[in-house]
Amino acid sequence: MTQSLSYDVVIIGSGAAGLTLALSLPDHMKVAVISKDQLDSGSTRWAQGGVAAVLDKEDSVDAHVQDTLIAGAGLCHEPSVRFTVENSAEAIQWLIDIGVPFTQEGDKFHLTREGGHSARRIIHAADATGHAISDTLLKRAQQKTNLTLLHDYIAVDLITREKLGLDGHGCIGAYFLNNRNGDIDVITAHAVVLATGGASKAYLYTSNPDGASGDGIAMAFRAGCRVANMEFNQFHPTCLYHPQAKSFLITEAVRGEGGRLLLPDGQPFMHRFDERGELAPRDIVARAIDHEMKRLGADCLFLDISHKPAAFIREHFPTIYERCLQLGIDITRDPIPVVPAAHYTCGGVVTDTNGQTDIPDLYAIGEVASTGLHGANRLASNSLLECLVYARSAAQHIVDHIDLQADFPQAPAWDSSQVTDSDEAVVISHNWDELRRFMWDYVGIVRTTKRLLRAKHRVSLLRQEIQEFYSNYHISNDLLELRNLVDIADVIIRSALLRKESRGLHYSHDYPQPLPRAFDTVLTPKYLKELGEL
Repeated sequence: MTQSLSYDVVIIGSGAAGLTLALSLPDHMKVAVISKDQLDSGSTRWAQGGVAAVLDKEDSVDAHVQDTLIAGAGLCHEPSVRFTVENSAEAIQWLIDIGVPFTQEGDKFHLTREGGHSARRIIHAADATGHAISDTLLKRAQQKTNLTLLHDYIAVDLITREKLGLDGHGCIGAYFLNNRNGDIDVITAHAVVLATGGASKAYLYTSNPDGASGDGIAMAFRAGCRVANMEFNQFHPTCLYHPQAKSFLITEAVRGEGGRLLLPDGQPFMHRFDERGELAPRDIVARAIDHEMKRLGADCLFLDISHKPAAFIREHFPTIYERCLQLGIDITRDPIPVVPAAHYTCGGVVTDTNGQTDIPDLYAIGEVASTGLHGANRLASNSLLECLVYARSAAQHIVDHIDLQADFPQAPAWDSSQVTDSDEAVVISHNWDELRRFMWDYVGIVRTTKRLLRAKHRVSLLRQEIQEFYSNYHISNDLLELRNLVDIADVIIRSALLRKESRGLHYSHDYPQPLPRAFDTVLTPKYLKELGEL
């Protein structure tokens, strides 16, 4: 039975960003937190390294800002970077206050260092920081009586006043597929928050969990929001290479604590690519590994920390140690086989420091957003920090600006009278595989204009097929994710074609040098529609 539900605030996504915002809203607000899978299934739980913040007296806000700007390759918005870093210590203290069990060394919290950082500023919970943060946030959320936690609901599309033909401009809710019964529910709210994570599932190999299909970015773009810098997909240099190790990440902190990258013959190579060696930013390390793998025809390279004491390794990296041991790899003695994998979406829905998008009453926080923090390459462990700082800022803006007394506009029920059940699920699985494979081959770590044009042609054909399927058959979780991913692939390819240079995570053989000035790549749906491109 289709339902129509209303809340003061609807938060789509239950990771660090979504739950932090929910817990930062006052108790008198009626809030729904909605996850398309289990409430702890997002990327937050998989984060190993930690959270970057200025916590040591030897460190400074200026140093953290400068490291971020350098990693971002000239494309960061300095006011956004400074806003994030200046609020970092307060955000961490909030996590400590609600009970996140960060690793301590004596009476102080242990801080580690990661690639691109000039100081030890990564606070962590061993090598499972995301797990600790996710569990703590979820436990706190479950204790709050004003929060309704819904799982197995996937958003279909946003509902805007414009779409309903109403006066004004703004988001009033969304349609959701209830995966437990197949119904399409209407959920309205005074404020809608996208906290849906990134889009790394557009690629064949990814470190992300299955839900990273760019849903929020695709829905916001279809609703009329600008998206920016979608060509900058961060490929994590070190994903565990093993047939049974799906999406298992080897944290940056392994290199931060002295891990060395080796060729199959045991020779180090990073010194030939960057004077910082293993501590170079991720884009440089990922390209170096990609280059050496292609040069040698190797399936993987190796990350070795076995020169460190065994007790040190087991204490600092217990999760990695146990997982590798299950696969027959003892990291206290053996090097770890690794490959790069799509890891983080640096671009996203354009927002300000309050998380506001182009559409009133629609916010975007976390990986779904383009805040100006990451620029052309995210600095390690700034992502969880961004989730916390912008969630808290957006919560305050919602409190200050939404009118809880306003009437909810009536949104029509979902009409499925013209569609039928599909007997060709192979269409979805085939298109899914084709999309992710050509994105990996043509729009990966190293690009050419010829490959991008080939991908643009393929994605155009796929969009037509998928839209026809979407229009004629009952929707499913897989179909919705595929529809979103083909839109995501399209904006990634368009953005990459517009950038006639190599900068940060976007490297083109045709334009190997950066331009003298850095500009954001911004796609505006209204303008593209006027050109007949959408």
